Amino acid sequence: MSGSPDTDGNDDFLVDDDASEPASVDPASASAGGRLVLVGTPIGNLGDASERMQRAIETADVIAAEDTRRFLSLTQRLELTHTKRVISVFDHNEQSRAPELVELIRSGQTVVLLSDAGMPAVSDPGYRVVKACAEAGLPITSTPGPSAVLMALAVSGLPSDRFSFEGFLPRKSGARKNLLEELRSEKRTMVFFESPHRIADTMDDFLTVIGPDRPMSISRELTKTYEETMRGTVSSLRDLAADGLRGELALVLAGATAVETAPEDHLDTVGELVESGVRAKDAAGQVAKQFGLSKREVYEAWLHRE
Repeated sequence: MSGSPDTDGNDDFLVDDDASEPASVDPASASAGGRLVLVGTPIGNLGDASERMQRAIETADVIAAEDTRRFLSLTQRLELTHTKRVISVFDHNEQSRAPELVELIRSGQTVVLLSDAGMPAVSDPGYRVVKACAEAGLPITSTPGPSAVLMALAVSGLPSDRFSFEGFLPRKSGARKNLLEELRSEKRTMVFFESPHRIADTMDDFLTVIGPDRPMSISRELTKTYEETMRGTVSSLRDLAADGLRGELALVLAGATAVETAPEDHLDTVGELVESGVRAKDAAGQVAKQFGLSKREVYEAWLHRE
């Protein structure tokens, strides 16, 4: 993410054409010593394959790919020359592969890590390898690439100055509702991934927990031929999704609107929790967290209620 140049004349974030390091020096393909390079790959449109991405693949000593067959297909479609070692690193073997990759990098080899689409380690394999390399003190860099998270946020029309990425929603409705309950009072814009097979049930849960009027968007098939972003409210998008939607989906939900409330406004909720067996102090803490209040003030209001 990048900021806009400071209009007051502060050019700290502007590119310095006289910088001491030439622009042609690419950390992702530098040959001095081993390193881990996270490579972002297209999420649909091959035109998004950057020159740096392609050069990193062609100059790597080892390729660690989520799916080796998809990786080879990508290189064929991009007409990349690649004869180096390719190994698989996916969810179920990443933990066991990490020590091997650490040793390869220690020995001076450059390992390129990539997933099927988008940035590795963001809802894709890669985090455990990055963690292992960081703990070993090894160099780690990245060639930035397409991101469904940022693209969905950017085209949503919702506030993007502060946001959270919540990843894939839980598969089961109960767990999904519990998560949405936790996020109901979150004031930042939220981005989720969801399967087209579950979108109708998921939108039912959004309607139940979040309510009908919260603004949101659903983007599908980002960067692909049938790319579409639907904008509206939870209720209107729930109706659109009732019969299901095709393609990979990114949901963007507006944050909760700050509402000025006092501790006294929520004593009935505290009382309901107490009646269910929750200690008064714990009940006050839960209510305070949900409504952005002081736990001490809610508890004091409960103790001095009329």
